[in-house]
Amino acid sequence: MPPIRRLPRKPQSMRKRVFMSRTPDVSVVIPTCDRPDLVSRAVRSALAQSVAEIEVLVVVDGADADTQAALAAIPDPRLRVLPLPQRGGAPNARNVGVQAARARWTAFLDDDDEWLPRKLEVQLALAATATVASPIVASRLVNRTPRAEFVLPRRLPKPGEPVCEYLTVRRGLFHGDGFIQTSTIMAPTELLRRVPFTVGLRRQQELDWTLRALAHDDVRLLMAPEPLVLWHQDEDRPRISLSSPWAAQLEWLRSSRPLLTPRAYAAVALSVVGSMAATTRDPRVFRTVLADARRYGRPGAIDYLTYLQIWLIPPQLRHALRDRILDRRRRPTRSTPPGAAGSPRPAAPDLAAADSGNP
Repeated sequence: MPPIRRLPRKPQSMRKRVFMSRTPDVSVVIPTCDRPDLVSRAVRSALAQSVAEIEVLVVVDGADADTQAALAAIPDPRLRVLPLPQRGGAPNARNVGVQAARARWTAFLDDDDEWLPRKLEVQLALAATATVASPIVASRLVNRTPRAEFVLPRRLPKPGEPVCEYLTVRRGLFHGDGFIQTSTIMAPTELLRRVPFTVGLRRQQELDWTLRALAHDDVRLLMAPEPLVLWHQDEDRPRISLSSPWAAQLEWLRSSRPLLTPRAYAAVALSVVGSMAATTRDPRVFRTVLADARRYGRPGAIDYLTYLQIWLIPPQLRHALRDRILDRRRRPTRSTPPGAAGSPRPAAPDLAAADSGNP
């Protein structure tokens, strides 16, 4: 028998070109602007996923030479950089990334967050169990602040519970019982093109998108029970989520009324809009938001209590109280990935919150 001849191995560069010619399993869209160090961290967490067949699309929102230089130093053919000629905001950048996506699924990652290594693997497995054509697959996350670390949301949706109420109605004075954040979302690319993000909306972008997407009959929300995202809440840098355009947010809420139950409407008015309006310290604004919640919604006792404490207690004191309570709970360790054996379950008390502008 003649000896078996082995074909020479393809050069590394050729193997990369072959890899890039395949259709990826997931397209990852990361909008960014003027944060080269943070976006580099986010990109590396995406490229380190256990699902290797991905593409990472970084949409640079406007002229930003430093960010483009930082991304050019990451030598991975799965990374594509899409610079925009001028700034259009994060929702517009996400829409641009979705239009360029090649995969069936698109997942979002904010430039200041990180993914745990099995994030996409877990979500793809969960998506395979869906009974609808267009599932939105989200997950819990680890909210990491300079003072505390805890898991959100604290519970998963109950069978038959309206998703709008799950995402908005509180059981205690602080939010976090139900929750969705952009970096946890994976959805069909077709759905994201059918229902784009609202350009110009400064707050509640993921809630707005989720509510509008769920209005379609072929869409359902699936939540992975383990935390798969690190949500970095650094307090020494500006965040869009910390601005307070309460009047614009109230207009958004009124336009979204068909997507909300009266209970959910009141919860958003008195907690989300209320937290922005309280910075004015204006009694007329206090009465305006309260009257709107009562006119179009159905507030519960917890909504009234939440609204009062938002107006009466300064945000710094509320956050300090929150962190003191959460510090009594077992925190995730740096050596044990959240969601692994031995890591903490979601924080149980009602007095848990995130620094997203909600108290």
